[in-house]
Amino acid sequence: MTSLTAYGEVRDPYATPVPRRHPSHWISGCLALLLAAGVAYGLATNESFEWSVFGRYLFSAPTLQGLAVTIELSLVSQIIAVLIGCALALLGESRNPVFRAFAKAYVGFFRGVPLLVILLICFNAALFVPQVGIGTYSWDTNTLITGFSAAIIGLSLHEGAFAGEIIRAGFMSVPEGQREAAHSLGMKRRVVMRVIVIPQAIRVIIPPTGNQFIGLLKATSLVSVIGGGDLLTRAQQVYGSNFKVIPLLMVVSFWYLLIVTIATFGQHFLEKKYSVSSGARAGVARARLAEEPV
Repeated sequence: MTSLTAYGEVRDPYATPVPRRHPSHWISGCLALLLAAGVAYGLATNESFEWSVFGRYLFSAPTLQGLAVTIELSLVSQIIAVLIGCALALLGESRNPVFRAFAKAYVGFFRGVPLLVILLICFNAALFVPQVGIGTYSWDTNTLITGFSAAIIGLSLHEGAFAGEIIRAGFMSVPEGQREAAHSLGMKRRVVMRVIVIPQAIRVIIPPTGNQFIGLLKATSLVSVIGGGDLLTRAQQVYGSNFKVIPLLMVVSFWYLLIVTIATFGQHFLEKKYSVSSGARAGVARARLAEEPV
């Protein structure tokens, strides 16, 4: 069925409207390209950046070693943080008020104290815990707590608080009526969490967890304060001897931009994989509910 416009033209209601291009769009786009080209030219021709030094250290052994440590710190800390977050979210869902109070206290403390302070406390743990013992066995804390291990502990504890809030929000996104329906059928709490809550909450959990991991990748640069052997630490060691500060910092910036970009693409892939409609998620939950023994 067609209709007439105000100008007497025939309009098809099923036709896809085509947006009109305004001249200002092209002008602003050209200005943005010119500005970007000017900035790129200024960076390329600025002798202070010493691009020859940048190229020499971009794939050097210290840089690649620091990059490997940065990636290792991020992955290990994120895995431990997710485990801590799962435990905190489950404690927050507990009926025991002591467990709920502990989860709230943990989240409140580590969200309130800056990450740099936590890293310094972990690195100097020997000042207030000289010995670490289990039964008859004991070890010197200075031997156990190196820059790398202190970074793992500090990053994991700090990020675990945020992971706990992310996972708790994912649990809360599942309608309470579905839990009540499952409980009315006689299902246990652990079965409800595994079959009903977690499959639907994972879609809500993934995007902020991906953002948290990207933030953690960049937060590993704080480890340089305690000499954790990360990318920035290795760059500081190099430019501390040759005084090529700006080229080495550009090397660090390049690698951080690259790994963050890769992590961003990975996050988008996971979001697309787990992005299903609410009806489909409810259907999957009902199917699993029917298959799961009470």
